[in-house]
Amino acid sequence: MRIGQLVIDTTPLRESRDYRWLFTGRCALLLGSALTETAATWQVYDITRSSLAVGLNLVIGSVGMVAGLLAGGMLADRMDRRKVLMFVRLPSILLAVILVLNSLSDEPILWVIFAATALIELMAGLGAPASYAAVPSLVGSERLAAAGALNGVTTQLCYMVGPALAGLLIAGPGIAVCYAANALGFMAFAGAMVFVRPLPPTGQTGEKRGMASLGEGFTFVGKNRVLAGVLLIDANAMLFAMPKGLFPALALENIGGGATTFGLLAAAPGFGAIIGAATSGWTSRVTRPGMVVIGASMVWGAAIVGFGLTTSLPLALFFLALAGAGDLISEVLRSALLQHYTPDRLRGRVTSLWLAQANFTPALGNARAGAVAQVFSVTGSVVSGGLISLVGALLLGALNPKLRKASLAPSTGADAHNTKPETDDTMGPMVLKKETDG
Repeated sequence: MRIGQLVIDTTPLRESRDYRWLFTGRCALLLGSALTETAATWQVYDITRSSLAVGLNLVIGSVGMVAGLLAGGMLADRMDRRKVLMFVRLPSILLAVILVLNSLSDEPILWVIFAATALIELMAGLGAPASYAAVPSLVGSERLAAAGALNGVTTQLCYMVGPALAGLLIAGPGIAVCYAANALGFMAFAGAMVFVRPLPPTGQTGEKRGMASLGEGFTFVGKNRVLAGVLLIDANAMLFAMPKGLFPALALENIGGGATTFGLLAAAPGFGAIIGAATSGWTSRVTRPGMVVIGASMVWGAAIVGFGLTTSLPLALFFLALAGAGDLISEVLRSALLQHYTPDRLRGRVTSLWLAQANFTPALGNARAGAVAQVFSVTGSVVSGGLISLVGALLLGALNPKLRKASLAPSTGADAHNTKPETDDTMGPMVLKKETDG
């Protein structure tokens, strides 16, 4: 199927029975997670009427996710990945049931939501590295790009449909239905893993283990200006212009809607990301992907400013969709640059750091936005954050010529046949150790 310039290759689904089961379970898991994240955001705000409390819940969940990611990489390298994927989701079923029971009580308990969110995200983090590591053995190296595209499109679809559906469910049968759907999603994923063949790790973790191995990844990223720039420019956007935690207040106070309006706001960035993905074929031909990353990050900041200034629902949805499209283009090229400039023996650890950053900085950004809204106003928090993000992307690009000149040409950086990355003359040589993907 061709959408614009993007060709969606379904070959992995046709050729690999095991991948079909993993893909199907993952879709159920993602939809349930999107429903629960949206429901928890609304419920925390409904209990506290505080955007700061919403942000804190997201931070707590993100801390659990990051802790799980750091430990999950070691599990994925030392245990059967199928078993890891299956068993880390079983406790999540019980946690989702606890959220259902708490939401049905006359006075839902706030700390129960916080604790359950943190533990669910911890389980998700423990399983994520195993999920990434399992795909190559299921589809083969020649189908990795196709599998990545399928996963990316379904993620965006679930996080577009999920929040909108959650808004309707909250306004109709209630929040408990969202949490119950998440429990079913966990059950569906664990059940799908029963039909996947065993997936034992095929290599060793390398010379270093534990924190020493992780520290090697930090050192490599810190010395490579392109990779450091990729992570910093994303952290800037998410830290200063992530208004998801303010959506309930914006839906009620600025736009004058309710739960359905909140669901639409939460879904709009995902819709924009789908449009961005459908027209992203041109990104494979850009000669200066770093410049596009900088520009797309500036589009994100500018769109958030526009979103904060409007009280019209159609305009708010437009600006959020524009922000989502900009973020998708940025993510496509940031991911490509990260893989291109990282040698294979370090790719697992660097990817883990990227995932940790991608999960933690948005939560910090939501907490920051909530705190600013408490002191000033919701509108002031969104607009000021968008402006800082816009200026920050411009400055990070101006101060990092390596990122501006970054290329995906085979002669630049590290590829599969050359594990010695480009040396940053201003930072000194880089000494790397052996590593296998985590």
